[in-house]
Amino acid sequence: MLELLAPAGSMESVTAAVQNGADAVYLGYGDFNARRNAKNFTHEEAAAAVSYCHLRGAKVFLTLNTLLTDRELPGAARVAEEINEMGVDAVIVQDLGVARMLRQVAPDLHLHGSTQMTVHSLDGVKQCADLGMTRAVLSRELSRDQIEYICANAPIEIETFVHGALCYCYSGQCLFSSLIGGRSGNRGLCAQPCRMKYGWGSRADEYPLSLKDMSLASHLGELEQMGVACLKIEGRMKRPEYVAIVTGVYARALREKREPREPPREEMPQLEAAFSRQGFTQGYFLDRKGPEMFGTRQEEQAPVELYAQARSTYESGENRKEPVHLYAMIRAGEPAQVAAEDAQGRMARVEGPVPEAAVNVPLTREKVEGQLSRTGGTPFTCEKLTVRVEEGLSLPLSALNALRRQVLDQLGQARAALPERRRGEYHPGVRYENPREAPALTVSVRSGEQVTRELLALGPARLYLPCDEGAACPDVVRRCLDAGVEPVALLPRVCWDRELPQLLRELETLKGLGVREAMAGTLDGVRRAVELGFLTRGDFGLGVYNSQTLKELKKLGLRSATASFELKLAQIRDLSKAIPLEAVVYGRLPLMLTENCIVHNHTGQHSCGGGQRLVDRKGESFPVVKAWGCRNEILNGKTLFLADKAGDYQRLGLESVRLMFTTETPEECVRVLERYQGRGRYKPGDLTRGLYYRDVE
Repeated sequence: MLELLAPAGSMESVTAAVQNGADAVYLGYGDFNARRNAKNFTHEEAAAAVSYCHLRGAKVFLTLNTLLTDRELPGAARVAEEINEMGVDAVIVQDLGVARMLRQVAPDLHLHGSTQMTVHSLDGVKQCADLGMTRAVLSRELSRDQIEYICANAPIEIETFVHGALCYCYSGQCLFSSLIGGRSGNRGLCAQPCRMKYGWGSRADEYPLSLKDMSLASHLGELEQMGVACLKIEGRMKRPEYVAIVTGVYARALREKREPREPPREEMPQLEAAFSRQGFTQGYFLDRKGPEMFGTRQEEQAPVELYAQARSTYESGENRKEPVHLYAMIRAGEPAQVAAEDAQGRMARVEGPVPEAAVNVPLTREKVEGQLSRTGGTPFTCEKLTVRVEEGLSLPLSALNALRRQVLDQLGQARAALPERRRGEYHPGVRYENPREAPALTVSVRSGEQVTRELLALGPARLYLPCDEGAACPDVVRRCLDAGVEPVALLPRVCWDRELPQLLRELETLKGLGVREAMAGTLDGVRRAVELGFLTRGDFGLGVYNSQTLKELKKLGLRSATASFELKLAQIRDLSKAIPLEAVVYGRLPLMLTENCIVHNHTGQHSCGGGQRLVDRKGESFPVVKAWGCRNEILNGKTLFLADKAGDYQRLGLESVRLMFTTETPEECVRVLERYQGRGRYKPGDLTRGLYYRDVE
């Protein structure tokens, strides 16, 4: 049976989800989750939610799915201790350092890899399994054939989103909100820039980044056949009525065994009335990307009657009933015995008064069954009765009623009992001293044309070259090797399983040309590069935010890593560097990595190389460039520039600093590198210091 996972932003939403058929709920507790501006649960509320759900056969997953600093990890460890003790069933994580901490503090607690980890391929799922996770939540962009392939070969459970909001960027790879607005989606405070107006000329008069909500309600049977373990509904910021409506529609479709499994036609308008952005989309799942996937929220009156009906499902008592098997034994000279057993084999047993000899009307099996089956007002329903009554005995019906109440209370206590789990302590471990040497200069490029002899003559320590560019331009690789500059194969952050043969061909070509090193920005890329024998480095997409993450990456076989753009310089300095660390100190930082081609949606053509720029309502323009696999990257309109701050970044204990060339001409690349080497006077027209000197929420 598919597990249906519903969102819960409050105790009322927990009740709404469970009473409408959710198998599990996910909620936030404390300040370390991806909806920090939601009303997260207090300790008492979270414990009450766990008890409420477990009594009714539902699980509770807690979200710890943000990137945390070293200073925040001890606080998160205390949260982990608390949720472990209160019986939470699993924790959803993004940060590898948080996962490492959880394995120390709560070794028996299940870990689920958040969609924020950008897991979009079988290799990514396998890497999650190697990190001790029991479930991976796939990227929402995946098509049905990719989900099916992953499920058929995955060593752990697979969870997919089936309903709710879609981000325009791959989750975990978005820096738009933090770099432009100072509020990080990776830290739980996304300002939703994709819901704002943008344009292509001088006016921001469209919504080219605002996707409709997804709804896969008509594909539930297909998802079950694929082997998906869990269907997830998005919406912890939504009101309880929304949770009740959406959960109820999906739960009824799953439980009532329709063929194919989908809600009846008359229920679909309820989903749209609860919340939509000009309807719903199945575009990613059906592999039909395009402008029809986009929509905005229309201001409409709340569906008063529908919400009232929704509230009645969770405010009018117990609508959810867990099946139990009741037993009774009434024999002369012995206390009356009643027992209850649930579907999981938990059992409770109570004894009552000794029956007396009947004077007028003797007790019958039918009367006992009638009293025991009255489970109204409880979260149980009597599915089966086994009753034995000796003839000629009498027992007050009130005694039978009391025995029924007692045994169901005991069974409820057994169902809500806290599990026995091991407890550990958080140990940050050994601290590594920062190296004192000045960091080397490295360079990354987007195209082979940027790799000129003049650039190589300046002697960068390494040159990161996209796989497709390197394979298509072998002369560029040879030029690097001849100049004594180490060429590094830069793997794409997203590569679906059906695209993997192309990537492997490119990597084999590069290996044959003498490339020994590779850099990867997602877990699947790390696994692929290591297995192919490359000396592997970690890119910014891995979200290095604390020292524990660096230790995890070292365990995965990485030679070095790249600090998150969202860290301040002082935070980078204070990281305990288990492996050498690099920071990006120049370039147009990538804000979004998108599956839906924004350029094609606008022009009807794949013209990513044509200098397309997106304009926001303040007149800021953002270059849109092609990413590997016919995807887009939206770049910052301002260029990160720290050449005049060399003294600041040279004291951070970095092994290297990177100049990230994207839209620069070959001549500009040379001038920038010279400036960072202390020569020339180059300075970009519109510069930024990024987040290195200011706090990000």
